[in-house]
Amino acid sequence: MNSYVIYLAPALGILGLVVMAFKSAWVSKQDPGEANMQELAGHIADGAMAFLKAEWKVLSIFVLFTAALLAYSGTIHTVNGKEIHSSWVICIAFIIGAVFSATAGFIGMKVATKANVRTTQAARTSLKQALKVSFTGGTVMGLGVAGLAVLGLGGLFIVFLSLFAGLGVNQVKTAIEVLTGFSLGAESIALFSRVGGGIYTKAADVGADLVGKVEAGIPEDDVRNPATIADNVGDNVGDVAGMGADLFGSYVATILATMVLGQEIKVNDALGGMSPILLPMVICGLGIVFSIVGTLFVRIKDDTSSVQRAFNIGNWASMLLTVAAAYFVVMWLLPDGPITSRITTFNKTGVFLAIVVGTVVGAIMSISTEYYTAMGKKPVLSIVRQSSTGHATNIIGGLAVGMKSTVIPILTLAGGIMASYYFAGLYGVAIAAAGMMSTTAMQLAIDAFGPIADNAGGIAEMSQLPPEVRERTDNLDAVGNTTAATGKGFAIASAALTSLALFAAFVGIAGIDRIDIYKANVLAGLFVGGMIPFIFSALCIQAVGKAAMDMVQEVRRQFREIPGIMDYTAQPEYEKCVAISTKASLREMMMPGAIALITPVIVGFTFGPEVLGGLLAGVTVSGVLMGIFQSNAGGAWDNAKKSFEKGVLINEEMIYKGSESHKASVTGDTVGDPFKDTSGPSMNILIKLMSIVSLIIAPYIYGIGQ
Repeated sequence: MNSYVIYLAPALGILGLVVMAFKSAWVSKQDPGEANMQELAGHIADGAMAFLKAEWKVLSIFVLFTAALLAYSGTIHTVNGKEIHSSWVICIAFIIGAVFSATAGFIGMKVATKANVRTTQAARTSLKQALKVSFTGGTVMGLGVAGLAVLGLGGLFIVFLSLFAGLGVNQVKTAIEVLTGFSLGAESIALFSRVGGGIYTKAADVGADLVGKVEAGIPEDDVRNPATIADNVGDNVGDVAGMGADLFGSYVATILATMVLGQEIKVNDALGGMSPILLPMVICGLGIVFSIVGTLFVRIKDDTSSVQRAFNIGNWASMLLTVAAAYFVVMWLLPDGPITSRITTFNKTGVFLAIVVGTVVGAIMSISTEYYTAMGKKPVLSIVRQSSTGHATNIIGGLAVGMKSTVIPILTLAGGIMASYYFAGLYGVAIAAAGMMSTTAMQLAIDAFGPIADNAGGIAEMSQLPPEVRERTDNLDAVGNTTAATGKGFAIASAALTSLALFAAFVGIAGIDRIDIYKANVLAGLFVGGMIPFIFSALCIQAVGKAAMDMVQEVRRQFREIPGIMDYTAQPEYEKCVAISTKASLREMMMPGAIALITPVIVGFTFGPEVLGGLLAGVTVSGVLMGIFQSNAGGAWDNAKKSFEKGVLINEEMIYKGSESHKASVTGDTVGDPFKDTSGPSMNILIKLMSIVSLIIAPYIYGIGQ
């Protein structure tokens, strides 16, 4: 068994990438529609690529600078009087992680900008075909992210084991240590991609909504709306490229946290004690296989079928199959008898039950998020009713829904943490997160389908296609809003469990055995940590507000100075709106990113590991709550607006688009935009990135503040 199990995870990663290539080729072969549709899609694709290139130029400077710091300050092992430097290996791992993360986003965006217009064309035929094209585009992204993550981690682990063999150091421990560089690279790019993309897309969206819909009285995707191209570009750079990098980082951090805790476990197995380390990679590799199987269940019969039900069937199939396979993998890899970690003893049955707990937690999080954000459910309908009395009551209703939506997820997370710890200690908490994230390929496929459907609706509107085409794309888009919110809740749940595992690893490496909140400095660190998600969110929302103000002024200027826009005799200056979003996102993403990266370093080297532990605890609790609240409030506001666009019954009267109630819902959706697409989903990256930075600096702050 020792000779081939270690190669199983990267092999499954390659399988995912091969299937991804076939599905990408299928999407490319679909009919892209008329010349006008292709021209509009070309503007969107060009704008998305222009932003990505500009962002990569900025991020490449950051990557090179950080890599140089890692190379300078990495760990030095002294063996038999000789110094062995692992610093340059961490540096290389960091660069590879950053490149893989950026590549994951690029793959998703590339196929999304192909699938959008092809989904529009397919919607001219049927909802069934439109779903097939858009979901296949999402599947390419899901498989690309999961395949790159498992291949990257598994492949580098093999390389690093060989590299450190025979040097007199603990090759397994050192290999995992340098893999933290890979995770740091992935999470760093994820943070900037998610924040930068979120600022871009929401600045454009707010301008298109407030001026186009409310002031000019035209749809946000109307070809006469100057911000419409920037808005559709934003769907790709924020909700596709940013989201791809985000979940790539989450996936990698989850597996790595389990590996870090796994190397502390003493087992007598046929793999030289490596079975707890390899287990999360193998399970996630199998998750790719069963995600591919799950995609086969996502299908509908006709235009009256429920798209949400099709997604639920595919999602549940992939999860159940992965859990069933995990049982046999755990029984095969882990030895019989007691398994001893640093502070607990458990057995392999407990490990499997922890995986089940993680899957159940993920499922409950998804169900809860769907309830609070889906059209037709009580929370969204409450916002719809409150919209009838004005803008202020719409805002009050949305805030209340978002706050209430934290109760079930937090109780679920608390129960999941306690149960998984009971079954297998801290390793159980980590493997529960890995079990939850194992079907990331499927989760992300469902998530990425949303922006593709949104773009497809935009192209249908701009191309002035028949109403039934827009009706089909709107059907997909409404489901996409719910699946996007569900995906964000899923990512936040995994971040909470992963951060706890990383926190446990940090405590072990930093040489402390407890975080004593009776100490004034530790309590102060706890409070400061609780504050960080608030200032982080404030900076993200403020950035969207600043950019949106510039966008609104520009759109108003064009309507005022180019009179031919409204009667189709003049074309808006789309490129100026694209430029505003691009410049704003690149400028404003730096400060939030700096807070996440620099704060742990300052606190750790100034006050020591125990105070830094208090800071991490505060960030994790506050960040999880903020993430759930903002993502769900934004999703509920969005679907309240879409409810009016379909028509809703209030006080025995049907209310439609263009009414005062609808305008109030547009205001709520505008407020919710930076909540659900900028600051909210960035919370899970924030808490994991700060934990990973703390883990990397842990050996250097040992003894400070004692």
